[in-house]
Amino acid sequence: MTARPRLLLVEDTPSIMRLYHEVLKRLDVELIDAETGARALEVLDGALPDIVLLDVELPDANGIDILRRIRSRNLPCAVIVVTAHGSVKTAVEAMREGAYDFIMKPFPPDRLIVTVRNALERRQLQTLAAANEIAKDGKFRGLIGASLPMRAVYNVIENAASSQATVFITGESGTGKELCAEALHDLSQRRGGPFVAVNCGAIPRELMESEMFGHVRGAFTGAVGTREGAIRRAKGGTLFLDEICEMDLTLQVKLLRVIQSGEFQKVGGSEIERADIRYVCATNRDPWSEVQAGRFREDLYYRLHVVPCAMPPLRERDDDVLLIARHFLALYAKEEHKDFADFDESAVRALRRYPWPGNIRELQNVLRNAVLFNQGKLVTETMLSRLDLVAVPRPASIATLAPSLRPGTPPPGAIKPLWLIEKEAIEEAIALCGGNIPRAAALLEVNPSTIYRRKAEWEKERLLSAG
Repeated sequence: MTARPRLLLVEDTPSIMRLYHEVLKRLDVELIDAETGARALEVLDGALPDIVLLDVELPDANGIDILRRIRSRNLPCAVIVVTAHGSVKTAVEAMREGAYDFIMKPFPPDRLIVTVRNALERRQLQTLAAANEIAKDGKFRGLIGASLPMRAVYNVIENAASSQATVFITGESGTGKELCAEALHDLSQRRGGPFVAVNCGAIPRELMESEMFGHVRGAFTGAVGTREGAIRRAKGGTLFLDEICEMDLTLQVKLLRVIQSGEFQKVGGSEIERADIRYVCATNRDPWSEVQAGRFREDLYYRLHVVPCAMPPLRERDDDVLLIARHFLALYAKEEHKDFADFDESAVRALRRYPWPGNIRELQNVLRNAVLFNQGKLVTETMLSRLDLVAVPRPASIATLAPSLRPGTPPPGAIKPLWLIEKEAIEEAIALCGGNIPRAAALLEVNPSTIYRRKAEWEKERLLSAG
């Protein structure tokens, strides 16, 4: 669920804008259109892009002035100046003001693709370089992990915390989305205010409006008194809307109105109140897929999805599993007055091998049980496997699972292409594991992301052949 790079297209000529969309659809990017300088500045105040394709001659502004505004605010986006009115002087001025590159109209499509791709690669390298300097000891504001994916998350938190922009956190259940939200609050200028968390999937639909906005006495049956809602309780601080994609569509409309106007009313009340809060949202779903399915409003998506932050699953975080496991082992051993101090080699191998579909929450449960029901100084694989969680059955070979994969001499002409053998092996392993891809990946001794990637490639090929 990694966020796609954002490209802001600042161009007032419709035909050129259409060309941008036609050419750039080859890249996996999100495109934002701006036909005027005013619209470009509005976008830059909210949904910060990674790349800006900037026309110089705009109906209401000069592109070089917008470039200066971007640089004066130290916005971390690469600017590619594009103009038909270029000259050596304009190019020199653009580069002096901090432009990444300069393209003259008309330009061949490949020139645009190469320039944008190079700019994206440079942005990624800058992000990785910044991330490498954060949390080298493996700890950051309540989050644990020294892997590159987590240091990239820390970099997003550090850059976004001081702004008022809404942060939209995505990630599987148990990856630490609420800890990420708390870190954003603790580093923000609102850290002196309250941090209020609302789980949009845990509160019944009929009570959610009251939970958000509050209610006055007599507003509905059972409203025996006035109650403050989460928006009021979070005044001066941060409102964390967890599982935002679970919110009812009717309530989404009301939330959008509050975000746009900054005002709200209690259920059954007439007094207008100010919503002095910073929004942070989270979901374990793909929010754009929810928009396309009609379950999440597109206008609310664009209001909330300003700064994306993708929490990586534990299986993609290298040896973070050991850092986290040792942290919780020490914590639980102290709480339960046990002597456990570390893991033996067999337990370390088991922790690394298991794909952790439940992420950190599942790891916590495994360790809590291991500490509760065992004694000693070192946790062994046997202590973990008693829970039937870490000790994933590991046959001597996948051939014992799939008869079609057993070695043998094929009849003449029956040798299959290597890609087809791989496809059949993966599909058969998934079927034998009841559709559990992480478990199938563990048995095949590959990363689950490899299987997901292969499945996406096969589906793309199927669609192309069907078309």
